[in-house]
Amino acid sequence: MKKYHILVATVAILLFTSCYTTVHTAGNSGKIPPGQAKKMTGSKSARPYAPGQQKH
Repeated sequence: MKKYHILVATVAILLFTSCYTTVHTAGNSGKIPPGQAKKMTGSKSARPYAPGQQKH
């Protein structure tokens, strides 16, 4: 009977740990919009945060 409880516990742990979900954001692969970045940094312009303005 003890082996049965261990087996059930093992199966339950495997089932619950395999349910890993990720949160997907729409577009931009999780980046925040330039206006929000401006607000967070306190900058006066959102231009440096726009995708076409960033230098890599």
